[in-house]
Amino acid sequence: MNLPEDPVFHADTLAIRSGIERSQFGEHSEAMYLTSSFVFDSAAQAAARFSGAEEGNVYARFSNPTVSAMQTRLAALEGAEACVATASGMSAILSLAMAVLQTGDHIVASTGLFGATQQLFGNILSKFGIATSFVPATDLNAYREAIRPRTRLFFVETPSNPLTEVVDIAGVAAIAHEAGALLAVDNCFCSPALQRPLEFGADVVVHSATKYLDGQGRVLGGAVAGNKVVTDEVFKFLRTAGPSLSPFNAWVILKGLETLRIRMDAQSAAALELARWLEAQPGVARVYYPGLSSHPQHALAMRQQKSGGAIVSFDVEGGREAAWRVIDSTRLLSITANLGDTKTTITHPATTTHGRISPEARAAAGIGESLLRIAVGLESVEDLKADLARGLALSKSQAIPECRS
Repeated sequence: MNLPEDPVFHADTLAIRSGIERSQFGEHSEAMYLTSSFVFDSAAQAAARFSGAEEGNVYARFSNPTVSAMQTRLAALEGAEACVATASGMSAILSLAMAVLQTGDHIVASTGLFGATQQLFGNILSKFGIATSFVPATDLNAYREAIRPRTRLFFVETPSNPLTEVVDIAGVAAIAHEAGALLAVDNCFCSPALQRPLEFGADVVVHSATKYLDGQGRVLGGAVAGNKVVTDEVFKFLRTAGPSLSPFNAWVILKGLETLRIRMDAQSAAALELARWLEAQPGVARVYYPGLSSHPQHALAMRQQKSGGAIVSFDVEGGREAAWRVIDSTRLLSITANLGDTKTTITHPATTTHGRISPEARAAAGIGESLLRIAVGLESVEDLKADLARGLALSKSQAIPECRS
């Protein structure tokens, strides 16, 4: 059963115990309800459920016990009033936008957002008369100067993808609220295990649950958590438009949340060690990691986050050719654009995650051809170093190793 509202329960307990509603069978592990619809006792009850006069499940597009359990647990971890789960992280962002915006409204967003988010704001929402101004992530004055009479939403990603820029959540929240707008924070890189944006004044938190919330690269999922006034509007959109999370995916993510903090602690510690090692390597021009004292927003990151997180990005000397050589030389790291997995991944953002945005937008975000992004998993850090050292040691005249296992 759901835990009572009691401050004695810590996040580690909530990650395991919140959201459980046992059936008549008394199962210990959360049940998975794979059904498209639910049976009513009478026509009157069916009418009451559909109208909302009576609580209960109606149709799995917008109500399912397994999905509800996942929503309850994530809301508890984020310190949110409510949560709405969606089919993916991008559908979570779309659902939020459709719920709180209309034609003529304006978004202020930080540069360096995930490429698909930039595409959604800049190319798709603009077709419906919703404009977006992209501003430098760390420049509070730029957020303030971008405000228009119909600015309704501020949207930031912190740390950003892939340069790990850290946004002052409290500072942007104050600016947004002065303008009568909402602040939404994409908390994908940190998860509630490392950062709780609502505590710093954000109104809404958005997740790609595909990443660290699942944690093993198994399923897609997304979520919007925060102020119940906002989540109620998101739910109305989801009920009608249907970007729904499947019960199976919800169950996988629900179980992933149980080990979230342990995984994030271990992966963050490994990322810090790897980042320090990379800083000392010949051929590495710059390392981007909030846990390093060399990071421009290190002090802010340590105030907002419990650690630097598990994402390390770095520039190599020699541009795209050298960057690709490092990637193609690895035999352990997975060449994939996903992140949040127990398996370490490596990608070239300029030609993958941010490949569809314009060269000008990439340049504005600081995403160059020499940049690589690593999402550190749970393997031995020594093995990760050895795998990367191979590519970093190659000269431009040397060939790429022949095979990958």
